[in-house]
Amino acid sequence: MKPTKFYIIVLGACMAGYIWLGLQTYLPSDKVGLCLIKQSTNIPCPSCGTSRSILSICKGEFSQALQWNPLGYISLFITLISPFWILLDWVSNKTTFFKAYKNIEIQLKKPIIYIPSIILVLANWIWNILKGL
Repeated sequence: MKPTKFYIIVLGACMAGYIWLGLQTYLPSDKVGLCLIKQSTNIPCPSCGTSRSILSICKGEFSQALQWNPLGYISLFITLISPFWILLDWVSNKTTFFKAYKNIEIQLKKPIIYIPSIILVLANWIWNILKGL
């Protein structure tokens, strides 16, 4: 994949995330659900609660955000940093964001990285199920 196409995908995902968070802010939280796994199986997925976690972070409710889903912190960080990093690359005519992504992708293929990561995601998933999200 070329950097330009990658940047368009990332920016589109960030925009979709901003729109989703905006909708979550103004719509009743019990009425809106996006997770297809939760809707079809009634079992939460590993990322269920991430939107509510991000909204809690934005309200300054940091412990509540952690209770919803720790992935909210990672998602918010990526969603906030990515557009500015891509803009900086565009202005400076560089591809540092794309190179960083490729480097992270290489690192994630190492067992010392992916095995603990998978264990953490599974633990988070079990915690989501036990919490009854």
